[in-house]
Amino acid sequence: MPFTKPDIRTVNVTRYVTPLREGGSLPAIVEADDDFLYVLKFRGAGQGIKALIAELIGGEIARALGFKVPEIVFANVDESFGRTEPDEEIQDLLRFSEGLNIALHFLSGAITFDSTVTKPDGKLASGIVWLDCFLTNVDRTARNTNMLMWNKELWLIDHGATLYFHHTWDNWEEQAKRPFSLIKDHVLLPLADELQKVDEAFRSIITPEMIDLIVSLIPAEWLMNETFPSQNAEGNRKIYAEFLKMRLASSEIFVNQALDARKTII
Repeated sequence: MPFTKPDIRTVNVTRYVTPLREGGSLPAIVEADDDFLYVLKFRGAGQGIKALIAELIGGEIARALGFKVPEIVFANVDESFGRTEPDEEIQDLLRFSEGLNIALHFLSGAITFDSTVTKPDGKLASGIVWLDCFLTNVDRTARNTNMLMWNKELWLIDHGATLYFHHTWDNWEEQAKRPFSLIKDHVLLPLADELQKVDEAFRSIITPEMIDLIVSLIPAEWLMNETFPSQNAEGNRKIYAEFLKMRLASSEIFVNQALDARKTII
């Protein structure tokens, strides 16, 4: 079945519920005008817009590959939203995040994945390791797994630390073809015993057309500031798409790196 462009809903944030202080970017649980709770990632925090772009691309690629990922929505923060917030740090964050942000559906009752308690099978573990090599995800370690267990299923969250090439843009074509040395710290690497099978399967699923459609989801306003290499949104959008296509074509490089790293820990 041909891949169809994801339909990303837009909601308006109506209530700030509570901050999530596990990370440095201060995400928060908020309520929106559809009466659902979301984990809101702020454009005014940490790595800013680029973390939102990584969240969007990484989450939707993961979903396209069949992984469980909470629904991603665009979330509008109104300029008046933070006026009643007593915490000055949060008030500043809200003020700097006016406009379009990203949020993930809040999985009420979910618990943090614990690798000493839950052991995914080799296929699932290999798939997640492959995904994180592909996206250059620096943040799926035993210290911070960025995975949840919800309704007895494993869910992937927080892809804001992926695609780290876009924080410098230096030699991005070369970076697309590099192995991913940090995979040695991946929490699921010891269980990833089907990497080559997964590589073959995922390369048949991810197509250039799929990449173009997912990258096309990035709002043009997010691609227009002085930290991007091109002076127009489409030029920057094309870099993201080309990076992913080049990385996919070079998957053997990062798969071999992961296989070598796994040999040293089992």
